[in-house]
Amino acid sequence: MPTNDPAAVGDNRPDARDEVRMRLLGAWQLVSYTAKDTDGEIILPFGPDPYGLIVYTPEGYMSAQLGRGDRLPLNTPRLEEAGPDDLARTAAGYVAYGGTFEVVEPHTVEHHVTTSLFPNWIGLTQVRKVEFAGSFLRLGVTTPTRLWGAERTAELTWNRLV
Repeated sequence: MPTNDPAAVGDNRPDARDEVRMRLLGAWQLVSYTAKDTDGEIILPFGPDPYGLIVYTPEGYMSAQLGRGDRLPLNTPRLEEAGPDDLARTAAGYVAYGGTFEVVEPHTVEHHVTTSLFPNWIGLTQVRKVEFAGSFLRLGVTTPTRLWGAERTAELTWNRLV
């Protein structure tokens, strides 16, 4: 089936990258987060009902927040009053990072991390493959990587917020 999606056809012209960049702009709500190991087993790292938001701005910034849908509230109304075990449990079910972004190919976006819940990501680049399908955006790791105890590929599906 013919497509005019530059990410689908592998067009690496600057205007094709710009078209993908323009399509990324805005806010997207997380629909699913799956990870597949080399044997084909699929897991749901944040459970069956994850939530999240990723935002791409015209100025070239991005921010991603995602969490488990079944995260329990803390036993205290104030974050600074929570104990170490509660804080660890809360952080283990959440990913947050932001920085600048760049579409380097029509099917690849780089997130240049300047802030993150996981400090090891700060100063690094998170590379994601990009695929559009109607109002959906799929972002995935470009190569298998160590995720949740095994070598896996991960894919996050986002729905555009209007």
